[in-house]
Amino acid sequence: MRIGLLSGVLSLALGVAGCSTLTAPLPGPVHAALSAADLPAEAPAVVSYPVHRPKAGLRWQADQVMQPRSTIKAPTSAVAPDELGPPWRERTDLLASGALVDGVLHGPSVLREAADTDLGWSALWNLSRQAREAGVREVPGGLRVDRSRFEPARGDRTPPFDEAPGFPCNEGPVALQLNDNLLDFHPQADEQSLAARWSPAWAGLTVDMRQVTLVGAPCNAWDAHRRPPTVSPQAGGLQVLLQGAFTRGCTVRRALNLVDRDRLDPPVLPQPWRQLGGKAEQAGPASTPAETRVLASHQARPLAELLRGAIKRSENALTRLVYLELGATAPATVSGRSTREPAAARVEAWLKRHGIDTRSLALDNRSGLSRRERLIPALLAQVNATALAGRHAPDWSAGPWPAWCPMLATAPVWWRHS
Repeated sequence: MRIGLLSGVLSLALGVAGCSTLTAPLPGPVHAALSAADLPAEAPAVVSYPVHRPKAGLRWQADQVMQPRSTIKAPTSAVAPDELGPPWRERTDLLASGALVDGVLHGPSVLREAADTDLGWSALWNLSRQAREAGVREVPGGLRVDRSRFEPARGDRTPPFDEAPGFPCNEGPVALQLNDNLLDFHPQADEQSLAARWSPAWAGLTVDMRQVTLVGAPCNAWDAHRRPPTVSPQAGGLQVLLQGAFTRGCTVRRALNLVDRDRLDPPVLPQPWRQLGGKAEQAGPASTPAETRVLASHQARPLAELLRGAIKRSENALTRLVYLELGATAPATVSGRSTREPAAARVEAWLKRHGIDTRSLALDNRSGLSRRERLIPALLAQVNATALAGRHAPDWSAGPWPAWCPMLATAPVWWRHS
């Protein structure tokens, strides 16, 4: 069964519906679009109505249970500002647990993160600079990572969702989301040869490009010629084997998730420290000691700003992090075996408080990377209408959905086709 979002039909349906009442099941242009896509009239579901006139508008299979794909981000985006507050900001702390004597930290330094979505390579460099300015020169105990905020700590280890597991959209969330676990890949070809580099540069990561063929094609056709790379251990690090074809005379910059966090973080974390003239050993995951002090801190952007960009760009890992934060910060009365359980309970409680029927709702990772999630289009439209009428309506209007029509509650058009 093929299930997905038909954006072309969405535009047509809303263009016809506008802010007026439609009594016909589906407008003529929608029928034409469905016919062109070889889809039956029974395939789509549409809900569109003015917020101040919920009985008006267009409804077609509004109560048909469907797979929401990326629009499952909408409930999380509506709930989070109410539950956490638009100014909510996560932070990363670089902690010390031992005495500092003559610039030497006697004990490990722990990087403890609480879903800081902005912890990129430059932020890591800034944390290291703050610690160096605080007088820390050497960390013989190593730089360690604490990911214990979520349960399980490595809930990102899931089977590949599609044929491109290394692309950023498939990256899973953890409490320490260092650069989203992405490496910037820069292949560049002239007429005869291909070269590639990584950012950040890591001596333990080598690239084998001998199986890549140079071809004549448009530069933007690179994805059509690529093949999934393979990563294998070798002495002192990892080797990435690139396959497929690359276009002559082209340069590409692509962020890829190729190396597991437990392999990538240990060698990368000390790099900015050493660039600043310090000494630090590699170290792996660790829990934060009972007694620590803060050496340096980094704060993410406010929640309202994050969601505004995340939903417009449909950023999966970021939305999943926000969802997990709803679970990690849930009241003590809301518990579960994993962080997802109190997060789901918190979202469903919000929906019920606003009179939204949740019987059709099945939650999983809340990003669209799940075949198990379900809802009805009417629920999605109700979420939109509720958010538009809520105290954080300006943030909602600036974020998730374009303003097709002032104060219009909509659910995307879906199709279900065997």
